[in-house]
Formats: sequence, C-alpha cells, structure tokens
Amino acid sequence: MIDLNNKKILVTGAGGVGVGAGVCQALEQFGANIILNEISLEKANAAANNYKNAIPIAADIGDSVQVAGMFEQIKQEVGVIDGLVNNAGVGLSKQAHLASEQEFNRLYNIDIKGVWQVSKLFVNQLLEANRPGSIVNISSVNALATMSRYAIYASAKAAVEGLTMGMAVELGSHNIRVNAIGPGLVQAEQNVDLVKTWSDDPEKWLKDFPLDQQAILEDIKPIECGNAVAFLLSDLSSAITGQTLYVDKGTTSLIFNRKFTERE
Repeated sequence: MIDLNNKKILVTGAGGVGVGAGVCQALEQFGANIILNEISLEKANAAANNYKNAIPIAADIGDSVQVAGMFEQIKQEVGVIDGLVNNAGVGLSKQAHLASEQEFNRLYNIDIKGVWQVSKLFVNQLLEANRPGSIVNISSVNALATMSRYAIYASAKAAVEGLTMGMAVELGSHNIRVNAIGPGLVQAEQNVDLVKTWSDDPEKWLKDFPLDQQAILEDIKPIECGNAVAFLLSDLSSAITGQTLYVDKGTTSLIFNRKFTERE
C-alpha cells in the first residue's frame, strides 16, 4: 500500500478538473497533507474545499517574487514540506512559425521556468533542513512524439524531462529524488475547445481517440495519473529517480493508429 501519511506535499496548478485534481485525490487517498497552489486565492480556496486536508495558497509560478512569497508562507504555516508536484502549465495549439514571441514566452515562463523556480526553492528548504524529499514533474507524451501545432509545447515538455534527469543526478547524493509522469490524452471538458483548433467535430474526435490511438481502449482518468504520482512520491519507488513514466494507456507504444492496421 502506498503510504503518504504525515507527508506534506505541494501541488502547483491544482485548481482544475484534470491531472491536478487527480493528483490531489490520490494524495488525499494515501494520507498526504496537500498544499494546493493556484494563481489566485479564490481559485485555490474553491479547489481546496474538495479535500479534507488541503491548505490553499496563491502564487503565479512564473513570477519569482510570488514563488518566494509562497515558500515563505509555507515555511510559516506548515514548516518543511516533503514532496512537490509541478503540475501547473499552459498549452498552445499553433504552428511554431506562426506563434508570436509573447505566446512563446508565456508558455516557457510557466511550463519550464516556473517548474525550475518552484523546484529550486523546494530543494533549498530540504537542504537547509537536511531532509530527504521527492519531486514529480508533469510532462506529456508530446515530449516523446507530437503533432502539428504542438512544436513549442512539445519542446517545453522535453525540457521538463531534461530538467528532471539533470536534477535527479545532482540531488541523488542528498536523498532527493526527481521523476516525471507523461500523461496521454486525459479526458476533460476543456479539451473540446482545444480540439476545435484542428477538428470540425471535437466531440467525435475525443470519443474516437482511445479507440484509435491507445492500446487500452478506455479513457485515461485523472486519478490514474494521480496514482502514478503518488507511487513516485512514496517510499515504494525509493530506487527510482530521473525517470519519466508515461501514463498513456499505450499511446506511445503504437507506431500506427489502430484503424490503419486493424480490420473492421
């Protein structure tokens, strides 16, 4: 059994209904005390109400001053924290040669710079207290194989995986582990607007996706991503660091989509 009792774990960008919510649900199930970060206190409070043991805290992780303030508040309210889940992120569905500098900077400021900023302060509070700890970064299958309109997003997630490996090497001697998960398509309401950028029938596209693009023909649920994160934060994964676990029901194992290779 995964045991996270008495573990204090910060989850960034945890106010949504997708992977962040699944992470919080799993962490609560396995006994963790959740520090739930969102960009606004209103959003953090609303999300924290869904859990018994969640402390809401507001900060824009792309803003170094706000990140420093968040960790000072955490220090005052809960002390040293044991785990970090870098879940906060933004997307972009636009071909790289058509994207603006503002769009590029916005994505990189959150998806990679923000991950580094939060990880840096998390690690330093562990080192100061001489405590072990664990980081789990949320990457994506797009770091491994991607599609048109996702070049910039894919590059940022590939950078997250590079940061994961590098920090794992640097921090192993301090008993601090760094891993990542790469979710596939996690079904959520906000996906409809995203899929509209390449499909005239986004509902059908989303319904057909697991039947055509996954080895296991079922939707990926947020809690399944959360369970993988909880495992990587727990002592059951004590020999695992610098790795990315793809939670994709086989998407990255398919060289061709199922309709191309299987008879009706």
